[in-house]
Amino acid sequence: MNDFMMNDLMGLMPYAPIIIVVITVLLVMIAITIKRSHTITGTITVAGLNIALFTLIGQMLGIIERESLLPTAEQLFVVDNFAQFNMMIILVCALACCTLSYAYLANLKDNKEELYMLILISTVGALLMVCAQHLAAFFMSLELLSVPLYGLLAYTFLREKSLESGLKYLVLSAAASATLLMGMAFIYAQVGSLGFKSISIMLADSFESPLLILGVAMMMFGIAFKLSAAPFHAWTPDVYEGAPAPIATYLASVSKVAMMALAVRFLIDTSLLALPSVQMLLMVMATLSILVGNLLAVRQTNLKRLLGYSSIAHMGYVLIVIVSLGAGADSISSMYMAVYAFTSIGAFGVVTLMSSPYRLSGEADELVHYQGLFWRRPVLTAVMTIMMLSLAGIPLTAGFITKLFAVLAAVQGTNWFLAAMIILGSSIGLFYYLRVMLTLFKRPKAYVEFDVSGQWGLRTGGIMVIGVTLAILFFGILPNSMIEWASIARVW
Repeated sequence: MNDFMMNDLMGLMPYAPIIIVVITVLLVMIAITIKRSHTITGTITVAGLNIALFTLIGQMLGIIERESLLPTAEQLFVVDNFAQFNMMIILVCALACCTLSYAYLANLKDNKEELYMLILISTVGALLMVCAQHLAAFFMSLELLSVPLYGLLAYTFLREKSLESGLKYLVLSAAASATLLMGMAFIYAQVGSLGFKSISIMLADSFESPLLILGVAMMMFGIAFKLSAAPFHAWTPDVYEGAPAPIATYLASVSKVAMMALAVRFLIDTSLLALPSVQMLLMVMATLSILVGNLLAVRQTNLKRLLGYSSIAHMGYVLIVIVSLGAGADSISSMYMAVYAFTSIGAFGVVTLMSSPYRLSGEADELVHYQGLFWRRPVLTAVMTIMMLSLAGIPLTAGFITKLFAVLAAVQGTNWFLAAMIILGSSIGLFYYLRVMLTLFKRPKAYVEFDVSGQWGLRTGGIMVIGVTLAILFFGILPNSMIEWASIARVW
């Protein structure tokens, strides 16, 4: 009996980081019922995420033992190197968002504690998403991520834009989930299995059948919506603009990393990338995302909307990596998403610091709010400048390394058109990223609506943003360690 229990416990060890986050959710719920305290709730949340992160790093380095059994075909979840790498990125990003949220909520005249609980629940869904290898696990974990986001986006509901953001995402995300579910039903009707590996085995007998293609297309439409890839991108700028700044950070980092990891595992494990129709669909979405994202960003005067359109373009770059490398896209796509997530945290982190504490009148999201920031806050200006340079793919930043790998992937796959699209998209993107940087160095305004506190760099949010900036520079100048870490992120 004891041996049986020990075997069960050892079998749960790979899921220890997820279990720790679930326990943290319960502790936060209990803490809220006993005594409402923003400080206590925030501390429990950050402590739980840190413990989960250190446990995960211990497993990755071999300090903490875990079973490494090969997954079975019908297993719901699997914790491999690919899952662990993306789980680490998700936990770091969730920690950063909680850190930014603490100062942001200081003046909120309503309950603050539930925001941390919703972030934790959504993070559990994100962690499960990167481990899912079954269509049932795919849908359950995706909804566990998405449902708390409805509340998070509309958390500052006294602002009309925040409430509108939550309602838009609720309605459109529900439609995308329904499309995704219908696609799963069509695939199951054709191959008779829900496991990714089983679908791959059955695919040989159902090659290019109309029902299968319809199911895969519907699933790809749902995935494209969650990734904000064109032509399912229309919600992105409105939701980014209306969302509270720390939650926009969460949406741009944790949500995107989890969804892309799940999409990569789904496409690789099911062998759907071998279908010419799927390749063509991904190529069309990648091309449209790059063109639409970059061209519409050029016209934006709202920084959050600009970053929203920028995210559409970056999802197009990652889709090119997937199309070009096929089953070998797991490592490079994970590295690209990790750098994009950290860069988004840095950019949105500056917006959050400028907007903190919460104001009913709005946030520092217009470009005009940043005019002449260099003359008041040179360090904060340096942070935003480095983030813009990284998003543009300028050398000596981590964004340059990942964009270079994207171009090399397209060349390796002999997709010359897609390689040209990356170069064209980056050229257009350079225009509006430079416009943001020029605004920072203009003559300062006579009246300053938003500004950070004098000691912002000594607070947790400021330290985190500076740390992310140093990481972007370090991996841009010395990328070997980043490439080595990403190289282990392989799907079993």
